[in-house]
Amino acid sequence: MVMKRLDYEFTVCKVPDLTGIDLDDEFYFIGKTDEELSLVCRTERVPQLTTAREDGWKAMRIEGVLDFSLIGILAKISAVLADHKIGIFVVSTFHTDYILTKTDDFERAAEVLGSNGYTIAD
Repeated sequence: MVMKRLDYEFTVCKVPDLTGIDLDDEFYFIGKTDEELSLVCRTERVPQLTTAREDGWKAMRIEGVLDFSLIGILAKISAVLADHKIGIFVVSTFHTDYILTKTDDFERAAEVLGSNGYTIAD
């Protein structure tokens, strides 16, 4: 499986509404529940008004389109990284998954995944 590094710094934040979110940006993920509105975006594009934020994330994408019948992809990646004490934040889209780690853990995460059979592409 190929994992592609994304050359951006990301922020995970809570926002009060959609105001100020750059909906034309290349990367952002919005999640809304009955309890919160969350945003993952490039750090340079964080809206001015947030109620909480966590900077310092890097991401890699699982390359290709993942079929919904595939089972255990994230579980395996998560287990490999957990065994090395690397926490993750995952965002899933219709086609694939994005694995975010804290910036300080990112290179080690790439090395660990690489040594466990994953191809890490730039």
